[in-house]
Amino acid sequence: MADKGLLPELVQNLAELCVAKNLTVVTAESCTGGMLSTALTSLGGSSAWFDRAYVTYANRAKQECLGVPEALIDMYGAVSEPVARVMASGAIAESNADISVSITGIAGPGGGSAEKPVGTVWFACQIDGELIAVCEVFSGDRDAIRKAATLYAIKLMLKRLKSIC
Repeated sequence: MADKGLLPELVQNLAELCVAKNLTVVTAESCTGGMLSTALTSLGGSSAWFDRAYVTYANRAKQECLGVPEALIDMYGAVSEPVARVMASGAIAESNADISVSITGIAGPGGGSAEKPVGTVWFACQIDGELIAVCEVFSGDRDAIRKAATLYAIKLMLKRLKSIC
């Protein structure tokens, strides 16, 4: 990860904000396969602010665990704003958490298209009922894309938390 040294610092910052505001986090991951929840729980004491993680790699898992309608996936694809939004809101609904972040993307090496190239990742973050979504396109190999998405998700949660604190 390009910002590997930055990751522990960002997780520490996120932890401090969550503890100070008595907030807990839930993650809903697809292309990162649990990498985000691993990064968050690598910090000792994370049980004070980390509620749970959903690794919903398969479309069926997104449907069963997070309530993503099959028709939504059929219409927009698993890597899309609507699916990322439902993943984030579903994670909140199925947990005791206050903030959620979802990640769904194409890490490669295959699976991309002209419309959604390899490296396309949708994120959604929900806090206090406000849900935002953003798309980023990362470059590099599969590992680099997954690591970049993990780092971006942490930065997104920090940005959202700072905006409400």
